Amino acid sequence: MPLNLLKFALAKQHPEPAMFRHRDRLKSNYDAVIIGAGGHGLAAAYYLARDYGMTDIAVLEKGYLGGGNTGRNTTIIRSNYLTPEGVKFYDESVRLWQDLAQDFDLNLFYSTRGHFTLAHTDSAIRTMRWRAEVNKHFGIESELVEPNQIKKACPHMDLTCGGKAPVMGALYHAPGSIARHDAVAWGYGRGADRRGVEIHQQTEVLGISVESGKVTGVQTTKGTISTPRVLCAVAGFTPRLLQMVGLRSPLYVHPLQAMVSEPMKPWLDPIIVSGSLHVYVSQTARGELVMGASLDPYELHSTRSTLDFAEGLAAHMLELFPFLSHVKIVRQWAGMADMTPDFAPIMGKTAIAGFYLDAGWGTWGFKATPVCGKTMAYTVASDRSHELIAKFSLDRFKNYALVGEKGAASVGH
Repeated sequence: MPLNLLKFALAKQHPEPAMFRHRDRLKSNYDAVIIGAGGHGLAAAYYLARDYGMTDIAVLEKGYLGGGNTGRNTTIIRSNYLTPEGVKFYDESVRLWQDLAQDFDLNLFYSTRGHFTLAHTDSAIRTMRWRAEVNKHFGIESELVEPNQIKKACPHMDLTCGGKAPVMGALYHAPGSIARHDAVAWGYGRGADRRGVEIHQQTEVLGISVESGKVTGVQTTKGTISTPRVLCAVAGFTPRLLQMVGLRSPLYVHPLQAMVSEPMKPWLDPIIVSGSLHVYVSQTARGELVMGASLDPYELHSTRSTLDFAEGLAAHMLELFPFLSHVKIVRQWAGMADMTPDFAPIMGKTAIAGFYLDAGWGTWGFKATPVCGKTMAYTVASDRSHELIAKFSLDRFKNYALVGEKGAASVGH
């Protein structure tokens, strides 16, 4: 293996081409512009090119590909939501996830683990039973399980939680999975690039031109583009772009932190989530524990990590897994979660013709990457909101038709 690596390093030709081309110049016009080269923006570009033959597209990224929330999440995939809109939407996403590696011809490290949402109180048990019945109604694998079943799946867990908040049961979601977020972004990026889509990194959007209620162009640090269609997929930066087109939204942005441990011998197969303890954790193929918690309690456009978060999350982790007290934390980071009042995304057309919005992903965006790309590609290509996202329009806040997705991100609110 070392000799092979050395051979490839010194060779003038490599067995695999670059994942995608690095574009130097923007054209003066495109059929569509996608702002944001994260998972959602790249997925929309990929499906627009693959399914609708739209290849004259520029994806603009002010940083680097996958460097925003796509590269900062904790990679959990599930569909055990509470509302009919959420269940159907995320179930379609799980279905798409299962074939994605084959579509890309790329290993995404997709691994089905099973997902336990722990219940520590009687009221939590009632909520889990409610969610399980809603899930079953829509054909989703979810069931309420007892502590002995949790112990069998995860024998290292202290179900008493040190006597403070004993585990009384859990909602078990068999399709719960994890995947490698970087591979997902690069897979969509490579697929879009090979079909002719241009990906421009280090290209910041400075303004969006609107004339007579229609999008006409985009101003960037590399020049001005004429285009009749703009898709905004920039997560925590969404409020800034909405100001450019004169739209308002109820989005508020909070930092969302996570951290990862040193590699360990594999011992945690399922994904464990506790809303009461503000903990979610899974173990990667490399043996690292990927851990997250709730949003930081203040609004801030920042990706700085904080010591109090690490201390608080570590303390709650030790309530569930006291034997981890000697394990070292090797990395900590933060993303910017664009939250909505009803914990559901904002997707589809807007009052500005040709301006499409993919936002409000808060703590639940990664798992929706494939279905978001598919539905937004349909919406941009046809100028009609896909039926799966019709309830997620920006207008719902004006019409008082909120979704109320209380099954979103068990520890996010």
